[in-house]
Amino acid sequence: MKRVGYVCFGEVNTPIGKLIEKHDTALKLLKDNFNDWDILDGGLVIDDEEYKYADAAIAKLKTGEFDCLLTVVCGWIPTHSVIRVTDNWRQLPILLWGLCGWKENGRIITTAEQAGTTAIRPAYEALGYNFKYIYNIIGKDAPLDKVDSFVRAAHAKAMLRKAHVGSMGYRDMFLYGTTFESQSMRSRIGPEVECFEMLEMLQNIEKLDQKDIDDGVRYVKDNWVFRKECPDETIISGVKYALALAKKINERGYEAISLLDVDGMKKLLGFPPAMVFMLLEHYCSVLTVPENDIMGAVSQLIMKYITGQIVPYLEYYEFFEDSVLAGVPDFIPKAATDGDVTVLPAAFGLLATSLLNVSKCKTGYVTCIRLIYMNGEYKLHMYTGEAKTPPAWNEYGWDDPAPQLPSLEIFPDSCTVEEFAQKVSCQHVIVAFGDYSEAVKDFCRIMNIKLI
Repeated sequence: MKRVGYVCFGEVNTPIGKLIEKHDTALKLLKDNFNDWDILDGGLVIDDEEYKYADAAIAKLKTGEFDCLLTVVCGWIPTHSVIRVTDNWRQLPILLWGLCGWKENGRIITTAEQAGTTAIRPAYEALGYNFKYIYNIIGKDAPLDKVDSFVRAAHAKAMLRKAHVGSMGYRDMFLYGTTFESQSMRSRIGPEVECFEMLEMLQNIEKLDQKDIDDGVRYVKDNWVFRKECPDETIISGVKYALALAKKINERGYEAISLLDVDGMKKLLGFPPAMVFMLLEHYCSVLTVPENDIMGAVSQLIMKYITGQIVPYLEYYEFFEDSVLAGVPDFIPKAATDGDVTVLPAAFGLLATSLLNVSKCKTGYVTCIRLIYMNGEYKLHMYTGEAKTPPAWNEYGWDDPAPQLPSLEIFPDSCTVEEFAQKVSCQHVIVAFGDYSEAVKDFCRIMNIKLI
């Protein structure tokens, strides 16, 4: 649930019945449209000399906690009464929302909402509030999409402060863009990142219950489509690794995890972790990304909190004039799969046995992001576009017949491919289905992160 504080403001000389009606109508609109919000209503505040209304609202709002505060202006009000309330939550993102008048007998009737908001807006700015300003227009629908985007962004900010990310190992393949700086990550973005050794996974295998292993093997055989026969030993190994990691995930409360892939599970154990990632989604509903990509995992958390989706990572393979080819050499989560989860035992390079995910990826409109830490500064690269089924292709090195990897051909519409290419910031990108660009912009504004 997204936790939202709500309070409405109007002037003492405006008939209070109309102000109450406007408070109730706006609140009902939110409750009717957003059933995943937990709204704490502070009531109506007018500018009485003794601040009785303001102090009553403060007392109501202090009975709970929320991710952001919606300050709804239903009429002119002197700013001091608003600040008396809002300054108690100056540390939170605040939405300044001006309602509007109406038409009656061919005339515009107004309670001067925008007189109120235009006085409040510069005061919020001068006081250093982290806020967004929106307003209604007579005869038009309320800008609920903007309200929703703001609340999603504020929810993401709040959830990141509580998040834990696990990384088995660190800096796979000595990569640069996947690493992180722990103190700035904790202070600026929020998550606590914990690195642990691959040895812990191996030690946990010794403590597994045989029934859990058998159940895992049965789940794989019952729910995945195999393109050709796979040795039971491969399935059993994958289930054991997944169960051992699930124990660690549940103990530590990780919401996202990355593994030492090429230099760890492949090199030292001879086991590509594709099916391990797939099972971790099943066992723990955890976000997964390979190669100790901690910045990718945090990017996934941002989009999960904004969208509510289990968001996949993809990797760039080719650029074209109007599109980019992005796919994965290993797996996609079931949440991003169109149709059955389909796997193929295949050989690649030095790996004689590899269980590869060859499922079809969902298509549609996408929002793609990547959190970046560069030269001491956090930035976020975002673009949107239409994701379509790509043409036939394969990565060189697979045994014939080469498999079609899970992939998308993305046609950016917020930039050209050339503009995208000059700002792309990692080989991995996080993909959410739908247009969440407004919420991502709000998130960057709330977090004071530069959007590129």
